[in-house]
Amino acid sequence: MPWRPSPIPPPAEPAVRVTVDGEVFDVTTQPDHPGHYHYAWISGPNPGYGFSSALSDERPSSMVDHEAAIRNFLSHVDPKTGYIE
Repeated sequence: MPWRPSPIPPPAEPAVRVTVDGEVFDVTTQPDHPGHYHYAWISGPNPGYGFSSALSDERPSSMVDHEAAIRNFLSHVDPKTGYIE
Protein backbone atom coordinates (compact mmCIF):
# COMPACT_ATOMS: atom_id res chain seq x y z
CA MET A 1 0.00 0.00 0.00
CA PRO A 2 1.49 3.39 -0.92
CA TRP A 3 2.21 5.91 1.79
CA ARG A 4 -0.47 8.54 2.32
CA PRO A 5 -0.15 11.58 4.55
CA SER A 6 -2.39 11.60 7.58
CA PRO A 7 -4.51 14.67 8.22
CA ILE A 8 -2.71 17.25 10.31
CA PRO A 9 -4.66 19.65 12.51
CA PRO A 10 -4.25 23.33 11.68
CA PRO A 11 -1.14 24.85 13.23
CA ALA A 12 -1.27 27.22 16.19
CA GLU A 13 1.07 29.66 14.46
CA PRO A 14 2.44 30.16 10.97
CA ALA A 15 5.12 27.67 9.96
CA VAL A 16 8.76 28.41 10.66
CA ARG A 17 10.96 27.56 7.67
CA VAL A 18 14.12 25.71 8.69
CA THR A 19 16.95 24.69 6.36
CA VAL A 20 19.26 21.91 7.51
CA ASP A 21 22.05 20.50 5.37
CA GLY A 22 20.39 21.97 2.27
CA GLU A 23 16.97 20.46 3.00
CA VAL A 24 14.00 22.74 3.71
CA PHE A 25 11.27 22.01 6.28
CA ASP A 26 8.27 23.96 7.51
CA VAL A 27 7.86 23.44 11.25
CA THR A 28 4.44 23.93 12.85
CA THR A 29 3.02 23.45 16.33
CA GLN A 30 -0.36 22.05 17.31
CA PRO A 31 -2.67 24.39 19.24
CA ASP A 32 -4.04 21.70 21.55
CA HIS A 33 -0.74 19.84 22.12
CA PRO A 34 2.11 21.99 23.51
CA GLY A 35 5.52 20.62 22.62
CA HIS A 36 4.20 18.73 19.56
CA TYR A 37 5.67 19.65 16.18
CA HIS A 38 5.10 18.66 12.59
CA TYR A 39 7.95 18.92 10.09
CA ALA A 40 6.85 19.15 6.44
CA TRP A 41 9.74 18.31 4.11
CA ILE A 42 9.37 21.06 1.52
CA SER A 43 12.46 20.23 -0.57
CA GLY A 44 11.95 16.46 -0.37
CA PRO A 45 11.08 14.29 -3.36
CA ASN A 46 7.67 13.23 -2.00
CA PRO A 47 5.02 15.95 -1.57
CA GLY A 48 3.34 15.88 1.82
CA TYR A 49 6.06 13.76 3.44
CA GLY A 50 7.62 14.66 6.74
CA PHE A 51 7.45 13.68 10.39
CA SER A 52 6.14 14.71 13.78
CA SER A 53 7.74 14.84 17.19
CA ALA A 54 6.60 15.49 20.73
CA LEU A 55 8.43 16.34 23.91
CA SER A 56 7.20 14.54 27.00
CA ASP A 57 7.55 17.65 29.15
CA GLU A 58 5.65 19.79 26.61
CA ARG A 59 8.39 22.45 26.63
CA PRO A 60 8.99 24.49 23.49
CA SER A 61 11.77 23.23 21.24
CA SER A 62 14.71 25.45 20.44
CA MET A 63 16.10 25.86 16.93
CA VAL A 64 18.92 23.50 17.95
CA ASP A 65 16.28 20.91 18.92
CA HIS A 66 14.52 21.32 15.55
CA GLU A 67 17.78 20.97 13.64
CA ALA A 68 18.69 17.82 15.58
CA ALA A 69 15.25 16.29 14.94
CA ILE A 70 15.53 17.04 11.21
CA ARG A 71 19.05 15.59 10.97
CA ASN A 72 17.87 12.45 12.75
CA PHE A 73 14.95 12.10 10.33
CA LEU A 74 17.17 12.62 7.28
CA SER A 75 19.65 10.01 8.55
CA HIS A 76 16.90 7.38 8.23
CA VAL A 77 15.62 8.35 4.77
CA ASP A 78 16.47 6.02 1.90
CA PRO A 79 18.06 8.28 -0.76
CA LYS A 80 16.60 6.12 -3.56
CA THR A 81 12.97 6.39 -2.45
CA GLY A 82 12.95 9.52 -0.30
CA TYR A 83 11.08 7.63 2.41
CA ILE A 84 12.06 5.99 5.69
CA GLU A 85 12.18 2.32 4.84
